[in-house]
Amino acid sequence: MTPPRLRPAYDADERTQLVGWLDMQRAIIQWKCDGLSEADAHRSVLPASPYMTMAGVLSHLRWVEHLWFEVILMGRPAVGPRFEGPEDADMMVEGVPLAQLLAEYERQCVVSNEIVTARSLDEVGLHPDFRASAATLRWIMFHMIEETARHAGQADAIRELLDGGKGYY
Repeated sequence: MTPPRLRPAYDADERTQLVGWLDMQRAIIQWKCDGLSEADAHRSVLPASPYMTMAGVLSHLRWVEHLWFEVILMGRPAVGPRFEGPEDADMMVEGVPLAQLLAEYERQCVVSNEIVTARSLDEVGLHPDFRASAATLRWIMFHMIEETARHAGQADAIRELLDGGKGYY
């Protein structure tokens, strides 16, 4: 089931607003996948961007969450297709079922939110090999809202090109 697409309350505290806006963008990504066939989820609609599929965007966002919250902020090992494969390896998901990609994204978002809940917004990253570790959790949250919203817009266009499905919110 797709999570609700809810904006945070106007008077919510900073952390609640940051998590709320990110969760809303995450929910839009999941909503754009509702009812897609496996073939459509993996179908490229942009000739010059063969990995820009709904499944590819979903996988990319899963690995971006992992990168920023687990690797850069927490200092955990940089493992996975974003680090071990060719460029765009995190979007190369031909044959991976959409349901699996959605479940992996949802689990990663839960892990990310647990990390956010347990840390100060002023805390900086711990990974010694990434220059971006100088960013605070607050900066990372703003970046993840921007990153997820940008891909939500792409997902909106992809979905419309696939089957005419429209709607932002």
